[in-house]
Amino acid sequence: MRQSVTAIQNLAEQRGAPTSANRRLIVNADDFGLSHSINKAVIAAHCEGILTTASLMVNGAACAEAVELAKQHPTLGVGLHLTLVCGKASCGPLEIPDLVNPQGEFSYSPVLTGMRYYFQRNLRPQLAREITAQFAKFKATGLTLDHVNGHLNLHLHPTIFDLLSSHQQEWGIRHLRVTDDPYTLNRRLARGQWFYRASHAFIFRQLSARARNILSGSDIRFTDRVFGLLQNARVDERYITRLLPELPHGDSELYSHPSLDEFRHEFEALISPRVKALVVEENIKLIRYQDL
Repeated sequence: MRQSVTAIQNLAEQRGAPTSANRRLIVNADDFGLSHSINKAVIAAHCEGILTTASLMVNGAACAEAVELAKQHPTLGVGLHLTLVCGKASCGPLEIPDLVNPQGEFSYSPVLTGMRYYFQRNLRPQLAREITAQFAKFKATGLTLDHVNGHLNLHLHPTIFDLLSSHQQEWGIRHLRVTDDPYTLNRRLARGQWFYRASHAFIFRQLSARARNILSGSDIRFTDRVFGLLQNARVDERYITRLLPELPHGDSELYSHPSLDEFRHEFEALISPRVKALVVEENIKLIRYQDL
């Protein structure tokens, strides 16, 4: 039987509201608008599974379709998936010549791009121009901005994050992903890719600590922790069914990349009957960023 997020939530609340209120979970899909396959998976995971929000790539090849689908499903929270690497830009090559190639594409080398953004201060005006353009594109969709994050979580890069925090009022930022996936818990839940997991846990622990410190005096809301980073496209049924019983109290986000082709295992995990049943059994409240 198909169950929507609302139906699952109603069942969970019937099982015990006090516990539910102590453990709230945002279930997000990144890369919304990148392809038709991803769009279809996002909507199906929201209507039939536990997905509550999605992050829109405003320059994605299937962005227009994603926007129309989102408008048809207003309970889905939609945020901006800011893209400054491995994707297309909103501005033309003449406007941001040092950020993109002649085809208007960012570099597909995240490490080198991160180093350039950090050390080349002359790039900051062009970055601000491009970020402004992506926020403007999102606003033009007419959708409510549920949250902001970045492709490959580059929004926590010190240069990018400083731009976001200093322009938060102008860009209308109210909710932001602070990507901190607890490594100790992840070691109990998953296997393999030890170097990737340990290195990313260390790097993003530093970046998230810096972000929290900067945001401490602002009105921007964020979750206590974020799951999915250390899984590296392995947010499958096994992982989620191990995570939910150990989900800490407070507000958390779980993000993945569901699609009907490349990452179908992540889509199937979000609509899994076992996963939906665990949400009910564990009295976990499914929310969007705007509910924080």
